[in-house]
Amino acid sequence: MDRYMPVTGIDCTIPSLLIDTQAPLDVLHETAAYRIRTATQLLESYASSEGVHSELARVLVISLRDGCDLMDVVGRRLRGQLSA
Repeated sequence: MDRYMPVTGIDCTIPSLLIDTQAPLDVLHETAAYRIRTATQLLESYASSEGVHSELARVLVISLRDGCDLMDVVGRRLRGQLSA
């Protein structure tokens, strides 16, 4: 695996956003968790509105919230391993 991997969300010939694949696991985890929490919060705001897509947003928020909870557990365990 190359040290620097371009993020897949941006399709361009010269990537400017890269992931350091050798960064500490707790740093990679916290960055991923932050991005997922941000998307979850945005989707929650859609879910609280009225409209055709709000029901779908509510269903998606449940899965994302569960994923955030799981990421929190993994993060605590990673930090515990690093401090031991």
